[in-house]
Amino acid sequence: MSETKEEGDKTIRGARTMTLNLKRTVDAGHVRQSFSHGRSKSVLVEKKKKRSIQTPGGPQAPEDEQVKATDAVEATPSAAEKAAGTKEAKAESAILRELSDEEKDARAKALAEAKVRDAEELERVGADAERAAADAEVKQREQSEAEEKKRLEEERVKAEAATRAKTDETGRERPATESPRAAEDKTERRGDVRPKKEKSAAKRDEERRVRGKLTISNALDDGQRQRSLASLRRRQERQKRQTVEPGDATKIEREVVVPEAITIQELANRMAERAVDVIKFLMKQGDMHKINDVIDADTAELVVEEFGHTIKRVSEADVEEGFIGEDDTGEDLETRAPIVTVMGHVDHGKTSLLDALREENVVAGEAGGITQHIGAYQVDTGGHRITFIDTPGHEAFTAMRARGAKVTDIVVLVVAADDGVMPQTVEAIHHAKAASVPIIVAINKMDKRDADPNRVRTELLQHEIVVESMSGDVLEVEVSATEKTNLDKLLEAILLQTELLELKANPDRPAEGVVVEAKLEQGRGPVGTVLIQRGTLHVGEIVVAGAAWGKTRALISDRGEQVEEAGPAVPVEVLGFNGAPEAGDQFAVVENESRAREITEYRVRKRRQIHASGAGSRGSLEQMMSQLSESGLQEFRLVIKGDVQGSVEAIIAALQKLGTDEVEARIIHAGVGGITESDVGLAAASGAALVGFNVRASKQSKAAADRDSVEIRYYAVIYDLVDDIKAAMSGLLAPTMRETFLGNAKILEVFHISKVGKVAGCQITEGKVERGANVRLIRDDVVIHEGKLSTLKRFKDEVATVQSGQECGMAFEGYQDMRADDVIECFQVEEIERTL
Repeated sequence: MSETKEEGDKTIRGARTMTLNLKRTVDAGHVRQSFSHGRSKSVLVEKKKKRSIQTPGGPQAPEDEQVKATDAVEATPSAAEKAAGTKEAKAESAILRELSDEEKDARAKALAEAKVRDAEELERVGADAERAAADAEVKQREQSEAEEKKRLEEERVKAEAATRAKTDETGRERPATESPRAAEDKTERRGDVRPKKEKSAAKRDEERRVRGKLTISNALDDGQRQRSLASLRRRQERQKRQTVEPGDATKIEREVVVPEAITIQELANRMAERAVDVIKFLMKQGDMHKINDVIDADTAELVVEEFGHTIKRVSEADVEEGFIGEDDTGEDLETRAPIVTVMGHVDHGKTSLLDALREENVVAGEAGGITQHIGAYQVDTGGHRITFIDTPGHEAFTAMRARGAKVTDIVVLVVAADDGVMPQTVEAIHHAKAASVPIIVAINKMDKRDADPNRVRTELLQHEIVVESMSGDVLEVEVSATEKTNLDKLLEAILLQTELLELKANPDRPAEGVVVEAKLEQGRGPVGTVLIQRGTLHVGEIVVAGAAWGKTRALISDRGEQVEEAGPAVPVEVLGFNGAPEAGDQFAVVENESRAREITEYRVRKRRQIHASGAGSRGSLEQMMSQLSESGLQEFRLVIKGDVQGSVEAIIAALQKLGTDEVEARIIHAGVGGITESDVGLAAASGAALVGFNVRASKQSKAAADRDSVEIRYYAVIYDLVDDIKAAMSGLLAPTMRETFLGNAKILEVFHISKVGKVAGCQITEGKVERGANVRLIRDDVVIHEGKLSTLKRFKDEVATVQSGQECGMAFEGYQDMRADDVIECFQVEEIERTL
């Protein structure tokens, strides 16, 4: 339209003498265009007619820039119109001649843009057509899938009907008391999918597709809630598994690990069987059990064999097998440093002597580098190393021996030259002797005026310590920690004793050792000071110490430095335990975390059982008698405390007279005064009985005795004490067993009685049979079982005795394998006790 107006203006300017009439060549109209998703748009459409230009006296010349429309209409002019057209052609020709080049370019550009718009419109129309074809294809595919599902559903319904008909033929009928609705619910739970009358499968599929997006209202609408396709597939799989014949499945034979006691549920899980089947089998054997009941290993073995598996019986304590490795061979051993413990009475100079040894051997420039809190450190003596354990008292030493860990190689007994032998000195001597450790006597405080070393040597003779200067075998050195005199001689004595001991260890193996002390530090967590006995400990290894375990995060040496590894006889602090271990616990490196958890869980459980049952009372006379008789030991250990020295000597003399060639009393420690915590610790470590004569234990000692389960016996009359010890020692003598024959019985038939088990119907062929007597089951002249009678019946009555020629019923305690024609031999065993 703008182009037409512009042309008209140019015509007026260009034609001065000519009158120009232009006809309308464009028809306009509105058309509504539809798009996808229901949208529409009103579009203005123009129709351009084809216009030709007539030149005077010549043929028609079509305009080059004219757009040829598909729907253009050609008009046939009349004579008058031709005349007018001639005039118009002349005017148009004049106008075209006057158009500039810029105007021609503008017209060409407008025509090109119109062509681009037409091409885009054609492309959009083609895309809409392709989209409509794709939608039609998707709808057709969905329709075919629905028809396929409908066909599968019909086939499945037919198969279910056939399966139910087959089940009815096998004789399984629905109980009369079961309602149809209950049967339908039961069928649903069992996995059967039965089409409901009111809805077909196709209709459910259609509703499932129609419901659209899942919303809260849809979820709560019972009409909308239907089973998913995955649920239907799972039901079909269950149905297929149920229709498989039992004979098709292959029985898998398993090796079942059975401990001393196991629950029925756990046993069924290990066999991969149903617990209900195990309970049914036990019911057939006459035992009523629940799924959580605990059965013994013998019963579990019967169950395992019945179900066709093989059993592997293990003890709960087997988890600790291999925790401590085997002994090393001679070719793998290397010389190691000795481990020395310094002991003695309070204020006799133990700490001063240790400080003097430490300062004397510290490398120049590293004074004070050795930390005090580690409890153990090493001293370098000209190429030889000595490991010292700093024990403030006897507690750690006692705890280590009480747990069976022999750590110390040499004991340095510090005795003050001015005080002589004191009570704690005597206790230290007894500790060293009980551990069978060599002793080196260090006579300290020789710088004092009233120092008398000969007095010390003489007093040591009373405790069976004979030094070298008095023709003995115990080394002694006169030292002064204050003046630092003769310290080199003390170190030489230690090295000399080390050469005699020939201490060796294998460093090329997993580390094993003992916890010297343990504590809980803020910011560091549980810290254990360990002393490695053999092997090498590395950072990152998993260690177990008592009931604690952990991954070694860091190793700190006695100088406070972090190290990557520690070899034999080297003390280090270990960081990384999950809990603080106890002093004296043995530690070792294990292969993985599961092994560490298995060992620690067993130890925690065992410790809890001991505390709960009150077991472990090593100091009670009765339990000591049973323990010693079982282990075959022939000595009775005692710790005796009396009010005066004369009473103690009289008690020792009376007890020594009780000894025989088979058993004797061994006095671990005897002293004057009240019972102390050290006495309780010594009795616990040595497994000795603690006896007090006219003395009592302090409050702290009683608490220690309760903690360590040590029994303290008090006496006021010496004869009562001697009689009790004599009776206890007599219990160590093996009693004489005398067997008395009662009678024989022959099994005629074996009956199975519920709640009782198997009962043998017998006839007494010789002598008599008594209830509760010992019996032997003889088959083909071979004894196959020995035990006791649990039941002896005459008809239906329980009787005490059945005479020869009569018939009776007998059952054994814990034994069921009885057969006809077996012979039962009845006898009594008498124990004749022996006395000293």
